[in-house]
Amino acid sequence: MNVFILCTGRSGSTSLIKACAPITNYSSGHETLSRKYGQERLTYPDNHIEGDNRLSWFLARLDKRFGKEAFYVHLIRDKEACVQSFMSRWDYQGSILKAYAQGILLQGHKSLSGIEREAIVADYYDTVNSNIELFLENKPYKMTIHLEEIQTGFSDLFSKIAAEGDLDACLSILKSPQNTSQDSRPNLINRIKNKLS
Repeated sequence: MNVFILCTGRSGSTSLIKACAPITNYSSGHETLSRKYGQERLTYPDNHIEGDNRLSWFLARLDKRFGKEAFYVHLIRDKEACVQSFMSRWDYQGSILKAYAQGILLQGHKSLSGIEREAIVADYYDTVNSNIELFLENKPYKMTIHLEEIQTGFSDLFSKIAAEGDLDACLSILKSPQNTSQDSRPNLINRIKNKLS
């Protein structure tokens, strides 16, 4: 069985996937096929847990390929916290928010005020979560995990997908959040420096 973590982004998917490492009967990865397209975009191995916020734009294709056979997790973060996390990354290269503002809403991202940007991020949050909710309506194997209760949610997920391995080790990993907004700018600068050297 495949497991898909569906979310807006900035909602703990990196942390959740890191916590899957001690699971022995599933492989796991975060955005492992995000640079692929065509048939390769959804060619995940069997018994794999994938977290990728961009899957919310491939839901029809995900349904055709995996349908009711996969297990789906809707990972949700408090709206205000999620919006503020995205706001801190508005100008990042490859930002999904810039793509949404420019490509979907046809807004010039540089000319927008802070209030307008925040409204666009809130719109993105509502749009993606609505798409996921509709997609999940007819899925038999699904659950919702709130980032604010991720320890409990992860324990439930572990049980529901019949995961094997050290649950305590998984939960311990979850105690150290990954890919936080505070960490991102230095990490991005270091990655750029490493590429230049």
